[in-house]
Amino acid sequence: MTRTLTTLTAAAALALAAGCSSVKDNTPPPSGAVGSSPYSSAPAYTSSEATQYGYVRNITQLEASRRTSGAGAILGAVVGGVVGNQIGGGSGRTAATAIGAVGGAVAGNRIEQNRNEGAGQTYYQVDVRLDNGDMRTFDYYDLNGLRVGDRVRVEAGQLQRW
Repeated sequence: MTRTLTTLTAAAALALAAGCSSVKDNTPPPSGAVGSSPYSSAPAYTSSEATQYGYVRNITQLEASRRTSGAGAILGAVVGGVVGNQIGGGSGRTAATAIGAVGGAVAGNRIEQNRNEGAGQTYYQVDVRLDNGDMRTFDYYDLNGLRVGDRVRVEAGQLQRW
């Protein structure tokens, strides 16, 4: 009984470690139409700074990827550890349990990624060349008719058609 409990604890620890691993999140912060709280990759401007003007130079359509929650990895590790624990005996059983937990965590994470694959959302990266020569980038889920070449104003970190 102690051996099984130790094995399951090790499998859960491996699953937790796999679930907490760092994954780059390419999802942009929520934003609305042009002029309503977009995410700007440039530093935030204070209210004492003047309004700036420029032109839209480029619009790129991108796909926001969805980050996995780690639940798939944890569930996969537990199932893999339990299945691995049923194989062999002695140190072979311990190795099979560990391999099953790691393999289950990887498989569970991949299954969760595949399940979320269609959940990505399209967003647009808008590059603006300001009159002073600086470049600013804004991310939007809805362009609201904004096109390359449009004259725009940047006020309080917000992009508005001008």
